[in-house]
Amino acid sequence: MKNIEGTSQLAQINQKVVEDGQVLPAVKLKDGTQVQTGTVATMLYNIQRYNDGERGRIEQELILAIPTLFKVGLFDLFSIEEWIKGENPGRKFVGEQARKYQNKQRELDK
Repeated sequence: MKNIEGTSQLAQINQKVVEDGQVLPAVKLKDGTQVQTGTVATMLYNIQRYNDGERGRIEQELILAIPTLFKVGLFDLFSIEEWIKGENPGRKFVGEQARKYQNKQRELDK
């Protein structure tokens, strides 16, 4: 089984968007890759916190979510350029980090 980088850490981070006692499962995609559920919801929550001025840990949590967001197709639905455009600083941060991740992956594939 393939795991996306940071899946186990996302499991802990994503708990912040559910009620105490609830557990978000990891699921296996058809290609065998395991991803953590709740990542998109947590990203949206963290973007709001980023927009409210939080940095540091919130930035690291957003960066950690990027590989999973690529795997589930978020950047196919909304391009990196669409994330970067506009007035929303949190969305722009995610787009910029997604671009860095994508460039790094391209270098690794060479």
